[in-house]
Amino acid sequence: MGHVGGGSSVGLVQSAVKAYNLRDASNWWHDVNDSPLWQDRIFHVLALLYGLVAIVALVQLIRIQLRVPEYGWTTQKVFHFLNFVVNAVRAAVFVFRRQVQKLHPEIVQHILLDMPSLAFFTTYALLVLFWAEIYYQARAVSTDGLRPSFFTINAVVYVIQIAMWLILWWKPIPVLHILSKMFFAGVSLFAAIGFLLYGGRLFLMLQRFPVESKGRRKKLQEVGYVTTICFTCFLVRCIMMCFNAFDEAADLDVLNHPILNFIYFLLVEILPSSLVLFILRKLPPKRGITQYHPIR
Repeated sequence: MGHVGGGSSVGLVQSAVKAYNLRDASNWWHDVNDSPLWQDRIFHVLALLYGLVAIVALVQLIRIQLRVPEYGWTTQKVFHFLNFVVNAVRAAVFVFRRQVQKLHPEIVQHILLDMPSLAFFTTYALLVLFWAEIYYQARAVSTDGLRPSFFTINAVVYVIQIAMWLILWWKPIPVLHILSKMFFAGVSLFAAIGFLLYGGRLFLMLQRFPVESKGRRKKLQEVGYVTTICFTCFLVRCIMMCFNAFDEAADLDVLNHPILNFIYFLLVEILPSSLVLFILRKLPPKRGITQYHPIR
């Protein structure tokens, strides 16, 4: 009996310790979230990380321009330029995150926080366009409709989002806030499917090339890695935006969720951008580049 009693006592102590540890961890999470000092620190760390990615994108853009100055705004140059703009704007917003939260009308806050997300979509949709052009050109299929489709899709996305912002400015409707976030989730899912569709097709096509083809293995790895990273990034963004729309605990547009902001932006923008810029760091050859098409 004593042994049984001792065992149950040990079990109770272990349960109590576990409960205490869980409560302690929960308290730590809330203490950091509710501390203005920690909020500022986390937002400034995000600003620093975005600033570093912006500098890398700008340096790469300058290197490409110096390498092939005779070519205009190629797809590669536009991609790096947009990366620089998105990350620089995000860095500025997080440096002044507390001041942004005080801006009125409230719609200005939403525009400053959400517009970079739209620009991020455009930046990586450009990569899908680039791959789609390569894929169809390799199959001797006309690519004339790809660029108009790219511009049309982006125009529709921006027009819908701007229309929702204008309605929210005129009359703040809670259900429209939810619709706006779900719209972002849908756009992110669309981008994820785009990467899976064209990245996957290009990957399979490259696999069928002769083994001795120059640069085949490296290009195969490049497409495979970038497809995986971007598909995962946009899928995570889609899932997170769904939670953001319906669960106040997952709200990203408030000051007292700095840890959630840090995890979210690190996973869906900073880390993917850094990895993609690293993977696509190779400069184009000086002469006879056919794989970089000017944006017309």
